[in-house]
Amino acid sequence: MTFLETLRAIVGTDHVLTHQLDGYEMDWRGLYRGRALAVALPGSTDQVCAVVAACSAARVAIVPQGGNTGLVGGAVPDQSGRQVLLNLRRMNRVRDLDEKNLTLTVEAGCVLEAVQERAAAAGLLFPLSLAAEGSCTIGGNLASNAGGTQVLRYGNARELCLGLEVVTPDGRVWSGLSGLRKDHSGYDLRQLYIGSEGTLGVITAATLRLFPPPASTMTAWISVPCAGAAIELLSLAQKQLGPTLTGFEIMGREAVALADKHFPQLRAPDAQAYPWHVVLEQSSHLLEATERPQFETMLEAGFERALIADAIVAESAEQAKRLWHVREAIPLAQAKEGANLKHDVSVPISRIPEFLEAVEGALRAALPDIRLVLLGHVGDGNLHYNVQAPEGDTGGAYFARHGDWITRQVYDAVDACGGSFSAEHGVGAFKTDELAHRKDAVALDLMQRIKAALDPLHLMNPGRVLKAVPVDVG
Repeated sequence: MTFLETLRAIVGTDHVLTHQLDGYEMDWRGLYRGRALAVALPGSTDQVCAVVAACSAARVAIVPQGGNTGLVGGAVPDQSGRQVLLNLRRMNRVRDLDEKNLTLTVEAGCVLEAVQERAAAAGLLFPLSLAAEGSCTIGGNLASNAGGTQVLRYGNARELCLGLEVVTPDGRVWSGLSGLRKDHSGYDLRQLYIGSEGTLGVITAATLRLFPPPASTMTAWISVPCAGAAIELLSLAQKQLGPTLTGFEIMGREAVALADKHFPQLRAPDAQAYPWHVVLEQSSHLLEATERPQFETMLEAGFERALIADAIVAESAEQAKRLWHVREAIPLAQAKEGANLKHDVSVPISRIPEFLEAVEGALRAALPDIRLVLLGHVGDGNLHYNVQAPEGDTGGAYFARHGDWITRQVYDAVDACGGSFSAEHGVGAFKTDELAHRKDAVALDLMQRIKAALDPLHLMNPGRVLKAVPVDVG
């Protein structure tokens, strides 16, 4: 029996694909394209085990894939034509909902939006929220430790996961689907697999934390005179609103203008009038009538301190949704505008103005027509420092000339501010050189030792996160 015949015997002939694989072999931005030996679509954890065991026996590398919405080339095959792409979209069942324990156990192929809806149907909240939530999957969210717009209140995907089920590189299952909040019984394997980008094993299911939904939510679109004012406003909001501060998203003028250009129906407020804009959200278990006075007091204090130039408070859930849609439309507007460079970085919140000033000064001095499409979850220090070619330039040739230099300016400034070149998108295939260059030597050695211990054949997503190691196929 050939290797492909073995795969077909495991998952079924219809679920092993070898032709017309564009949707699997290319990332959604069209920047990374590989060539797979085959795409396997298992329907159960047992089938994942059997596929992984077959690949291990045949020394065939595996690339786990969820919704294929990543931004660093971590879920597409390389150009060798010898890797199996393991797509988990068929594994989309809800296994358990424990309302009293506030947990939901789902398979890795569940789309994030479907998880949110299942929780909502039970009168509960799963707070992870991303622009790609209609297509990204829980397995991918956990493998990349996704962040999103509510990290300030609820934390990254890591904080929202209590247990995992993982298939190891030799085809065994670690059954760790615990709903426990406390379990100090050895090493926390769950934390090892979350954020590992499919390089240590295949996440097949997860037990997720749920929360009671807020009784009230208030959203404001706030225009500020400078980035420093935004950081001061964040501090003010944290002091006055406390743990009810749910979201604090910052957007630069050019980012909002780009969304307004390509999605005029959203009617972005004050798109050109101010240099920076903030979407601020408060959510509480108390009714709005109780919370609104403190919310308005916070805004008044912001005006008095000249931190706020203008503000719009949403008067309905629909208006709040429209304000958030402007923020979420920025990446889509960038794609419509043409090629762009994305830098997902984090710096200490107190040093964000310093970082922004340093990078903008360097870039505009050398490339005065460059467009800086800046946005981010500034409440946790995560900035998306995106760069668009000059207006009228589709960007391909422009970034071929200047892209490496631009990225070096951004990452060097990140280092100078004590930050990280990868905040929530991961390392994938795109940033392996940066990891090797910028990561602490001891940390890098420990990571390589973990990889070698858990995946000695280096068959799990090779060349992602860490540099690829040649595989003995003898």
